Amino acid sequence: MKIIYRSFLICCFCMAGNVYGQSFYDISAIQKIEIYFSQPNWDYQLDTSRYGIDGYVIADWIRINGLQLDSVGVKYKGNSSYDSTYLKNPLHIALDEVKSQSYQGITDVKLGNGYADPSVIREVLAYSILENYMDCPRSNFAQLYINGNYIGVFSNDESINKDFCSSHFNSSKNTFFKCNPVVNPGPTTKSNLRYIPFADSSGYFNFYELKSDYGWNELVSLCDTVTNYPAAIANNLDMDRFIWMLAYNAVLVNLDSYSGVFCQNYYLYKDKTDRFDPIVWDLNMAFGGFPYAGSGISSMGSLTIANMQQFPPDFHASDPYWPVINVVMNDPSWRKMYFAHARTINNENFANNSYLATASQLQTTIDTAVQADINSFFTYAQFQNGMNTDYVVGSYSVPGISNLMSSRVAYLQTNTDFAYIPPVISSVSASDTTPMYNSNVDILAVVTNATAVYLKYKNSKSDRYTTLPLFDDGLHNDGAAGDQTFGNSFTVLSPQVYYYVYAENANAGMFSPQRAEHEFYRLQTVFQLPAPGQIVINEFLAGNVTDTVNEYGNHADWIELYNNSAVPVDLYGLYLTDDATNLNKFDFPQNTIIQPHDYLIIWADEESDSPNYMHCNFKLSVNGEGIWLSDGQSIVIDSAVFGPQVTDISLGRCPNGTGNFISLSPTTYNISNCPLSVQEISEKNNIHIYPNPGSDIVFVQSEMVGRVAVTIENTIGAVVHKLSYTLISQNQLIIIDIKELKAGYYFLRLESDRHSSIKPLVKQ
Repeated sequence: MKIIYRSFLICCFCMAGNVYGQSFYDISAIQKIEIYFSQPNWDYQLDTSRYGIDGYVIADWIRINGLQLDSVGVKYKGNSSYDSTYLKNPLHIALDEVKSQSYQGITDVKLGNGYADPSVIREVLAYSILENYMDCPRSNFAQLYINGNYIGVFSNDESINKDFCSSHFNSSKNTFFKCNPVVNPGPTTKSNLRYIPFADSSGYFNFYELKSDYGWNELVSLCDTVTNYPAAIANNLDMDRFIWMLAYNAVLVNLDSYSGVFCQNYYLYKDKTDRFDPIVWDLNMAFGGFPYAGSGISSMGSLTIANMQQFPPDFHASDPYWPVINVVMNDPSWRKMYFAHARTINNENFANNSYLATASQLQTTIDTAVQADINSFFTYAQFQNGMNTDYVVGSYSVPGISNLMSSRVAYLQTNTDFAYIPPVISSVSASDTTPMYNSNVDILAVVTNATAVYLKYKNSKSDRYTTLPLFDDGLHNDGAAGDQTFGNSFTVLSPQVYYYVYAENANAGMFSPQRAEHEFYRLQTVFQLPAPGQIVINEFLAGNVTDTVNEYGNHADWIELYNNSAVPVDLYGLYLTDDATNLNKFDFPQNTIIQPHDYLIIWADEESDSPNYMHCNFKLSVNGEGIWLSDGQSIVIDSAVFGPQVTDISLGRCPNGTGNFISLSPTTYNISNCPLSVQEISEKNNIHIYPNPGSDIVFVQSEMVGRVAVTIENTIGAVVHKLSYTLISQNQLIIIDIKELKAGYYFLRLESDRHSSIKPLVKQ
C-alpha cells in the first residue's frame, strides 16, 4: 500500500473576520481594559460584596482592546493585596456572568494590582520563567480604566479554570481543588496535603476549595497516601511536576506558596493518569516579596533579606508539616531530581543573568503607563530602582529582584547539593526518528559520570511515562561494552512517542532535555494519512440549546466528520483541536473507522467516551473559534475557522462533503447536509447565474425554450420563490428579484416539459 506524505491545508471558513488577533496574553504588549458602571457607588458596591457574599457587581459594559461586551460581572479579589481604602484593588472580571460571551475564547480576566512590588514586574517576570518548566498561567500587563478614569497598570494573569485544565491536561471535569486556606491556617493545619484524622472529609473544608462537582474523598485519599504511605505517593501525585514546583519556589524564594508558612497558592487537578497535577498560582510576591517561611521543627520565622539570599533549598526537609517536601528530600533519587531541576532553573535564568534582559524589556514596555499611574503603591522613581533597591513595605523589607538573585546565585553555587558534579549527557538519538507503527526503535545516549541511565517514554501526552533502563553492555545495540554509549529498545505502538533520558550517580542527577518532563524528545510514527479531501470536517454546531442530545441527555456541541472516499478510513494517528497552537489536543483512539460515504460524530463536551459515542476534551465557543484535523504536528488535513454563531444553527458543507460551509437550520446531524447529491448538481449544470453570489437581482440563462418553471429552494427543499416564463430562444435572459430572500445558500431549479436543471445560488 502506498504511503501518502503530503501537507493538505484546506482554506478556513470565517464568517466574521479573524478571531485570532493579537494574543490577550502577549507579553510584549499592554492590554487596554475599560469598564463602565452606571451605578455611581460602584466602588462601595464592590467593597460591600467583597466583605459579604463575594458576589459580582454587574457592569454595563467592558471594552477590551476596542471590543465591547455588555453586562459583565466584576468583583474585587485578593487577600493582603486588597483593602477597601485602596484606589487600586485587584479584580476578577467574569465576561460570561450574565450571558455567554468571551474575548478570544477567554471568559475570566484576573488583574493584580502590584501590591508590595516596587518593580511592578514581579508577577509577570516570575510566570515568564515558570512557563519553561511547568504548565502555568500566561501573564502580561493591562491598563485599566473605570468610567473613563485611569486606574493604573495591572498584571493580567490567565485564570486557572476548566478551560485551562482542558488545554493542558486533556480533560476538565475531573477532581479539581484550589489549595488556599479558607480560614487563617495554623502551624499544623493548612493546605499542605497532610492527612487530617477526622471522621469524614469535612475536616478539610477550611483549607481546600473544591472547584469540581466532586472530589473530597479523593483529596483525603491523596493526603493519606502522602502522610502515611509515602512510598506510594507517585501513584497519586505527579511527582515530576511537584518537584519542579518545589525547586522553582526555592530558587526564586517564592514563599507565598506550598514552600512557605501557609502552604498555599497552588491548584491540584486530577488528570487522565489518575494523578493530581500541581498548578502554581499567584506569583505577585515571588523573589522574596513574602518573608514567611513557616515554623515547626525547622524555624526561621520572618526572614531578613540576608536570610532570603541564603534560603536553604532543602528547607523543611524534616518538618512533618511539609510532607511532600519530606518525601522528596528523603528519597535519594527524587532529591537528585529536585536539585537537577533547581540547577536548571538557576543556570538558565540567574547564573547567566538572562532574567535581567527580560526584566528590562518588561519595564520598558510599561514605563509610560507606570508614569501615568497615580494610584500606584510606589513612586515612579521606586519603579525605576525596583530591580536593585530594597524597600520597606509594611513591617518588612522587599528586596530588589537583582539584589536578591545576584547574592542568591553565589550562595546556591556553594550549596553542597548544587556543587555535586552531575552526569553529562552529550547526545541522545533514535535509530529511526520516523518509525513504522509496531516496529522496534533503539534509543542511544552518550553519558559520562553516571552509575545508572534510564529512558522514560510514553505513547500519548496524557499517559504516564514508562521507565526503561539503558545499558552499556554491548548487548542492547549500544556499541561496545563500556564505551559510555547506553542503549535499549522498545516497540512503537502509537502515532507519536514522547521520551527523555535521566542519568544519575551517587550524588547528582541530570535530564536530557534538561527541562524534562515539561519538554521531551518526540518520535513521529509513519501513518497512512487520508488523501486530500478524503476526510473532512463536514458540519459542526457551536451552541446547542434544543438540538440533538448525547447519550447523557445533554444538549452539547458536536462536530461531524465525513468520509468522501469509497474505502474505510481509520482515524488513528489523527488529532482534533480547537487551538491552532496545540494541534494534538485530542487524539483519536485505535480503530476509529469511518466507512465509505459515512459520518462520525464527535461530541465537543469534555465528557467520557461510551461504547457508541465519542467525546473530545474541548467545547466549541458560540463566540467563534476554529477546528483543526491534523497529524498533531504540521500536517493539517482539514480546518474551519468561524465567527459568532446562532444557537441551534449549524455550519455544514454544501454540497455534502465537498462544498463551502453554509448555515443549516434545522441541522443535519449524521445525514447529508444538502437534498441533492454532488453528481446531480455537476451533471445538470446547463444553467448560468450571474452575479452569484448575488444581493438584489440575478440573471439566469439556459438552453431551455418554451414554458419554463423557475423555482428557488432552500437547503431542506422548501420552495421560497416560484415563477413561470415563456422562453422563445436558447440563452434568453431571465431576470429574478432576490432582495426579499434571507442571506444564505439556495438551489435554483429550471423545469420544462422535457428537461430539469438545477444549480446552487448564494444570496449575500
